[in-house]
Amino acid sequence: MSTTAPRVGVIGGGRMGAGIAQSFAQLGSAVTVVETHDPQAALGRVKTGLDRAHERGKLDGAEPTEVLARVSVVDAIDNLPKGLDLVVEAVPEDAALKVGVLTAVEGKVADAAILASNTSSLSIAGLGEALRRPDRFLGMHFFNPVPASTLVELVRAPATSDDTVAAAQAWVAALGKSDVLANDAPGFATSRLGVCLGLEAIRMLEEGVASAADIDKAMELGYRHPMGPLRSTDLVGLDVRLAIAEHLTATLGPRFEPPQLLRDKVARGELGRKTGTGFFDWKDGAR
Repeated sequence: MSTTAPRVGVIGGGRMGAGIAQSFAQLGSAVTVVETHDPQAALGRVKTGLDRAHERGKLDGAEPTEVLARVSVVDAIDNLPKGLDLVVEAVPEDAALKVGVLTAVEGKVADAAILASNTSSLSIAGLGEALRRPDRFLGMHFFNPVPASTLVELVRAPATSDDTVAAAQAWVAALGKSDVLANDAPGFATSRLGVCLGLEAIRMLEEGVASAADIDKAMELGYRHPMGPLRSTDLVGLDVRLAIAEHLTATLGPRFEPPQLLRDKVARGELGRKTGTGFFDWKDGAR
């Protein structure tokens, strides 16, 4: 098994899946993305990401077309190629959907392949219950935007083997990123803390403590956060953050209860950058 340039499958060609595919393609991996709804749109997201990386001088002299040639998109798990080392599931945060995807992938790939979920909060042990080889399964929680982020949170369930963790750590290092290793607990390390901060920032905005811009500025300048909690929520997606908060409320208690302002914005379709409006205006390229 290659730790520097594994043969990779990515299930889901949305923003996260495309970013994961781009990152491994830049490493030199042959990457196959499974996107059932719009395969060409998924390939387009990877192309756009590579073009932006090229503009910033992040492709080490390679041309975007050269890296893109390592990426193929198929419309079904049955069309995954043989010999994959790693398959990362990056579909929406729905446990039943993820379990269905993971069991279908396990039935397709060799026993030596490692399966990973990009979930930001769901139980890795729970997702792995239906797998024949839960020892070859772990969480690989990437962050948006994946190519620019320097962190991958690895999540170990009780059944995850030492070899699986070691292989994932080697791949993360090969990508030029750092890992943190968390045990399987609700929200892991990153989502639990990040959502806690984000929810309190939303409550402060709801109560009129300060403007969205000033709440974020306070954290950026006062605590040296690279991005404030409200802008970060816009980037993640208000719907995604609401789903995580509801999961954490169910598992950890009422301290994670979502503010009404968050629920109202999601109900109005104000989901952040992907819809153009969240806590900030993202229309016309605004940042």
